Amino acid sequence: MNRRALTLGALAVSGALALTACGSDDTGNTSGGGSSASASNNSAIKCDDAKGQLQASGSSAQKNAIDAWVKAFTAACKDVQINYNPTGSGAGVTAFTQGQTAFAGSDSALKPEDAAAAKKACNNNNAIDLPMVGGPIAIGYNVDGVDNLVLDASTTAKIFDGKITKWDDEAIQKLNPDAKLPSTKIQAFHRSDESGTTDNFTKYLKAVAPADWKYSGGKAWQAKGGQSAQGSSGLAQQVNQTPGAISYFELSYATGDVKAASLKTDAATPAAATVENATKAIAAAKVVGTGNDLALELNYKPTAEGAYPLTLVTYEILCEKGNKADTLAATKAFLTYTASEDGQKQLTAAQYAPIPAEIITKVRSTVANLS
Repeated sequence: MNRRALTLGALAVSGALALTACGSDDTGNTSGGGSSASASNNSAIKCDDAKGQLQASGSSAQKNAIDAWVKAFTAACKDVQINYNPTGSGAGVTAFTQGQTAFAGSDSALKPEDAAAAKKACNNNNAIDLPMVGGPIAIGYNVDGVDNLVLDASTTAKIFDGKITKWDDEAIQKLNPDAKLPSTKIQAFHRSDESGTTDNFTKYLKAVAPADWKYSGGKAWQAKGGQSAQGSSGLAQQVNQTPGAISYFELSYATGDVKAASLKTDAATPAAATVENATKAIAAAKVVGTGNDLALELNYKPTAEGAYPLTLVTYEILCEKGNKADTLAATKAFLTYTASEDGQKQLTAAQYAPIPAEIITKVRSTVANLS
């Protein structure tokens, strides 16, 4: 495939969005009445002929972003109701390939077998990956008295593979010489559902610690042992309420008693899990899709000081052509807004990273030409 390096712009982040329950269907939808962008005073929202119900599902990672977008969009376009079900990336892609939804959210691009299956839902046309949300995957933990945990890929792999079972293990102590690590048992949680977050997390372990992570990877969890929970919010809830727990989820879910570990890289200083630091790593991403497909290849071994290596990009997956006529107008209007400058600005308050200008410009052009 054609690979071309991207230079991503620096992103500013302000504030934080309170945790939204991943399983919630409360998106602030309204229905009925005329469609007018002036209802929300947001000139970026153009309702055009959008109306009816728009069904979508998939990535729980982007749920907090989707909530903010839906609230703003449906306040302006009152003839549209949007229902986004955070079932996980795997289930979202399956629902899309079966023709049940207008688009799917996925934290990893379509695999060849999924792309082939999606053709049926797209009337024998291609499905495409449109990057819409970026950000860091936090390794969230709950260890009393340990506020600044440092991990590396090797130690993380051994923890999630059941090879390191106590918080005062020598490998963890070596990375945290000044910390008072307890002998508490490590409670590692992973996703029970197929997840793009799992896919990206294990890609990081495979890329950086191949000797300690022997699994092939993918959306389904493969390592033995540990405990499981549904969705990003399910994992965050378990870590929040379980002393000694550790898991992986998007930074916006690291709230309450959950803290985010820093990751040791080849740079001099461990990288904290922040949007700014994730952006430094994403700056080395490459486009590996062709045509209007904008799938990215992320860099899990950044060398820049402060670059946080464990990141993901969430894609909206939809038909390039062959979209259903009854939902096409609403799909185009909603994704036109999410890809707009104002829509992307919504991400910063939720601890997500907006997609850089070079790519989001291509996303906007592709959305405008959906048919």
